Amino acid sequence: MPSPQQARAQASAITSGRTAPGAEAAPTSRLRELFDGPRLSPGQRRIAQYLIEHLTEAAFLSITELADRVGVSQPSVTRFAAAVGFSGYPALRERLQSIALSGLAGGPGEEDRANELQAAVDAEITNLENLRRDLADPDRVIRVGRELSRSTPLTVLGLRISVSLAEYFGYAARRIHPDVRLVTRGGSVAFDALSQARGAGGDWVLAFAMPRHSQETLQAVRVARAAGLKVALVTDLALGPLADEADVTFATGTGSRLVFDSYAAPGVLAAALLQAMTDADPERTQARLETYEQLSEQHQFFLRD
Repeated sequence: MPSPQQARAQASAITSGRTAPGAEAAPTSRLRELFDGPRLSPGQRRIAQYLIEHLTEAAFLSITELADRVGVSQPSVTRFAAAVGFSGYPALRERLQSIALSGLAGGPGEEDRANELQAAVDAEITNLENLRRDLADPDRVIRVGRELSRSTPLTVLGLRISVSLAEYFGYAARRIHPDVRLVTRGGSVAFDALSQARGAGGDWVLAFAMPRHSQETLQAVRVARAAGLKVALVTDLALGPLADEADVTFATGTGSRLVFDSYAAPGVLAAALLQAMTDADPERTQARLETYEQLSEQHQFFLRD
């Protein structure tokens, strides 16, 4: 009889090609997709990020108001509109309004007044709802999970505040993958670890980068790319220097209503990638989980509930 963890691995396998009927990506994800294609200048990235973070309000601003809010010139906004494929700012604003209104349609009514802790939970619920929309088509998660599963060794990178997510992923991935290497220190330590991983035959790095984004993380990702490793990035922004360096980016919101951020959606996304890794090689997954269960029983790792 399989252990509870083995049963969960089997029961929760991801099915490719099963897009939820009528599913539509979250408004923020649609904007990221809209802005992610062209190569934007730093000033244009500022405009894009402002629109992503303030869509409901920004979609109805005049060009003068938007330029003032972002701190750029009106011609910069016009050039940004052209860079992302529109004839001018009016055409871009029309698209923004359409996306903003579609996000509001069918949404919840006016919420009851909430205290700050409840508001923080509400914000995370919104992040999870957006992630749920993004995962309506699971094929990209399946594909990246397959690549991570094949990479031996597999390196997991997380520095500063992102250490906790990297350690969670690394701890779980070791149950189903033969060689997982965790990098939680930057500088020359990361350089050595990433170079050694590539020299040992590794193909991929999974990097976690939560705000505030550090220069150390950007440097480590660049070192990984220079060594010949591909980078899958889990972060909160699909635009910017880190995303520019990654081969594939999974962007999902973080909770920012309290003094320190919370990471409900990135945590679920990490679990989804782990699930995709288990699905990629079910025989290896089963064998490794069985071996681990035997060891845990032999050495009494866990309490009997």
